Amino acid sequence: MPLRLAFMGTPDFAVPTLLAIVGHGHEVVAVYTRAPRPAGRGLALQPSPVERESRRFGIPVLTPASLKGAEEQEGFRAHGADAAVVVAYGLILPPAILTGVPLGCFNLHASALPRWRGAAPINRAIMAGDRETAATVMQMDQGLDTGPIAMAERVAIDPDMTAGDLHDLLARLGADLMVRALAALEKAALALVSQPAAGVTYAAKIDKSETRIDWTQPWQAVHNHCRGLSPFPGAWFELSGSEAARVKVLRTTRGDGSGAPGTVLDEKFTVACREGAIRIVELQRAGKQAMPAEEFLRGASIRPGTRLG
Repeated sequence: MPLRLAFMGTPDFAVPTLLAIVGHGHEVVAVYTRAPRPAGRGLALQPSPVERESRRFGIPVLTPASLKGAEEQEGFRAHGADAAVVVAYGLILPPAILTGVPLGCFNLHASALPRWRGAAPINRAIMAGDRETAATVMQMDQGLDTGPIAMAERVAIDPDMTAGDLHDLLARLGADLMVRALAALEKAALALVSQPAAGVTYAAKIDKSETRIDWTQPWQAVHNHCRGLSPFPGAWFELSGSEAARVKVLRTTRGDGSGAPGTVLDEKFTVACREGAIRIVELQRAGKQAMPAEEFLRGASIRPGTRLG
């Protein structure tokens, strides 16, 4: 029998899961998401991706600033949901919410827990050079991503995969995983396993101060840094002289050659690092569209020997 569910999520990453659970016949009685925020030209208020999809299905949408108040908590219980599905919601769930549905709150997390608990698991996994990660469904408790695991599915992180690529892959995989977890929950057949005590790491939110490319690092570290921050917030270098501007590097691969760190080595946009080199494949000037490196070079006065800041 289909479940009555409250859905709690905000960004694009959460949308495939919402669509999947609706598509499998579950009754989503309410959607909780972050309030509309100013964006775009004119800074008009823009609803979250989850709100846009929810409105399309006619699902009631709530955008509380907090769930800590008695009124919000009573309203949550009043939905009569069997369980809650949480995907990148953005608000802390207090104990009264976690216990406000009889079957519990289930979170889709984009890492192989207990590795990379926290806000930026996709970015941190790639920046650390991890070769695999996972989509994980866990039952939430009061800790930071510490709840028992219901299901997990591992995926390889390809050598040139960006955070954007991995984000899209895990969003799709996670949606299917959540549907399977809910099917088991319907039958009272969902087994929960405590997370191991060993192997815990934390995925701190990306700070702007760590986005500049440090060419004095080995090529692999620079490559992981660039792809782990692509497409947002973006690793960047600075052009000097008349073309002074920050340029985001969106895709890189291993390059050939060596030289002083930050030096352009050839007309393929290979750049020297402390050890080895990377080749820039795709980049983006501030306020411009992303473009292939060869197109960028046609309009820029960058030649072999140019030093990037």
